[in-house]
Amino acid sequence: MNVLLKQLHSRRHLLFLDIEGTQFSHEMIAFGALKATLKPDGTILRSFKGIKHYVKAKNTIGNFVIKLTGITKEKLQQDGVSFKDALAAIKKYCGPHFSKMAFITFGTHDLRIIMQSQAHNPDADETIAKHIIKNHIDMSALLGQFIRDDKNNPLSLSNNLKVFERPFDGKAHDPLDDARNLMFLYKDFLARKGIVFNQYLHVLKNMRHLPEPIQYVIRQLIEDQAVSATEFKDRVREYLG
Repeated sequence: MNVLLKQLHSRRHLLFLDIEGTQFSHEMIAFGALKATLKPDGTILRSFKGIKHYVKAKNTIGNFVIKLTGITKEKLQQDGVSFKDALAAIKKYCGPHFSKMAFITFGTHDLRIIMQSQAHNPDADETIAKHIIKNHIDMSALLGQFIRDDKNNPLSLSNNLKVFERPFDGKAHDPLDDARNLMFLYKDFLARKGIVFNQYLHVLKNMRHLPEPIQYVIRQLIEDQAVSATEFKDRVREYLG
């Protein structure tokens, strides 16, 4: 897909990243990361075994997040690393390609968590956080251009997977499982162009912000009906009144 290739800027290394954060302070409490190398056309040449770490937060997790993720204060005390060490672990896992990587998340909330965590942990290497944010690709925004529901709303990660007829693999809100499914979504977006094409026609047909004459033309064309220049101009005159 050309729109994705433009965002990749010829990069050949990706990190699929998912982050869980506290309910109110939005600090990192866990991350999952999975790296991949790409072919020149953006498709995945090879993916690697991912990593997951729990991360200690300065503030409380929040009951909603505890129920959603199963991550407790006791879990972080027992298995958590500092945010400083979490950033270092991400960079180490990326290896020598860190400086040339694109970092793919689903939505931008993961970036907010990184920024908030950095603010609460000034001892962490800010250059790592800034590099991830600067080289970020939002898969949700990318897919949202072409795949939406009947009310023109973008879909969740799991619902996007359903569009591609792929069940969620693992447990939702486990960050490594989320990162892996994000990789599957990336693969399907590039491989199953027929589904993207049909979904995009649906999006175009439901674009309510377009002027009515344009909506009319798009609907006619999608339904394989010819529209002449004269018919279009008549529709514009009727619209203007």
